[in-house]
Amino acid sequence: MSAAAVAGGTRPGLVIGTVMLCHFVAAFAALGMPPFFALILQGALHSGQPFLAGWLYVVPTFFTALSSPWWGRLADRYGKKRLLLRAQLGLAASFLLASFAPSVEWFVAALVLQGLLGGTFSASNAYLATVVSGAALMRSLTLMQWSARAALVIAPLGLGWLLMQTGSPLLLYRWLAALPLCAALGIWLLPASGAAAKAAKAQAARVEAVAATPRQVYLLQWLFVFATVATMPYFVSYAQAGAATPAIAGLLFGLPHLVYLLCAVPLSRWLGRSHLPATMAGACALLALALAGQAWSGGAHWQPLAAWRVLMGLGMTLAYLALHGLIASLVQHDNAGHTFGWFESSSKWGAVAAGLAAGLMVQQTGLRAPFVAGAGVMLACGLYAAALACAPTQKYALEKP
Repeated sequence: MSAAAVAGGTRPGLVIGTVMLCHFVAAFAALGMPPFFALILQGALHSGQPFLAGWLYVVPTFFTALSSPWWGRLADRYGKKRLLLRAQLGLAASFLLASFAPSVEWFVAALVLQGLLGGTFSASNAYLATVVSGAALMRSLTLMQWSARAALVIAPLGLGWLLMQTGSPLLLYRWLAALPLCAALGIWLLPASGAAAKAAKAQAARVEAVAATPRQVYLLQWLFVFATVATMPYFVSYAQAGAATPAIAGLLFGLPHLVYLLCAVPLSRWLGRSHLPATMAGACALLALALAGQAWSGGAHWQPLAAWRVLMGLGMTLAYLALHGLIASLVQHDNAGHTFGWFESSSKWGAVAAGLAAGLMVQQTGLRAPFVAGAGVMLACGLYAAALACAPTQKYALEKP
């Protein structure tokens, strides 16, 4: 593939596919290693404090939430491709630093660097906004989320097998550093901007009617992420407290993500283009029902829990489609970096708050608490989305970041 072939926007599908593949390669490493943090602490770093594994989960997310808006502004100023390359190279540097960690403090510093210099998801989305716009951008965001979910499902299995071959999780980090380096090479071969960017430059600044303003979408996404992520840290323990074996518990954990992988692309042909707040309200209702069902299905059989997990996956899919459509309606070339950095920050802050709240809730009231709280948050989010659906369309100046 030559940059000239796509520079004029004649082959946007190839550009989107390349960005998606490069993101999957980077996410494979970034999302696949956290399940092995406890092993790294106990085996490689000889730490007698296993509770640190839960804290380490939050470190990259916290610093990504801090840095994403800043990197987004730099992307708008200096170019989306440059900042996407920066994100991939930043991941490679953090992985290399982690691979040489002789102590817990060194490893924590590597995770901080991963959070500060990573952010490949928002950087990839900002670059895609220079290639496509409107409905095509919405479909691209759906594909990018597909890439992230696929990495979340596949990476722990693949890296677990590789760990059996190497026996050293820190050495595995050294090998994984090659993945974002390869991704950076793929991004380097792409054009600096696409047809959507050139068309945006030719347009005058405009004010358009939108279904929701950025702050409203920010709140919807924060509530959605909080409610869904809060159930993750203790789900396996909750499932095993019933009748599920460890293998069944792992399968149940991945079911919502598998539903997204199967349903997101087909459903995006009909959803995510119109009636977006109403779609979000319906998704929240499904999620509230699914989370409440899971809260009271931990009994002698795991099959009811599986059914609620499938319903949760459908609700997640609809919510992502609605959010992607809402975000795509607010994005243009000039503000894409800041917009996606801002929404990435929303997602990460929601995840950080969810992880901290889940720990407190479980300690105080038990393993069922995150599901009950998540159902309540989704009910509130659904009512808010329904109110937006009933409100008249709002004016928003798209030229403002």
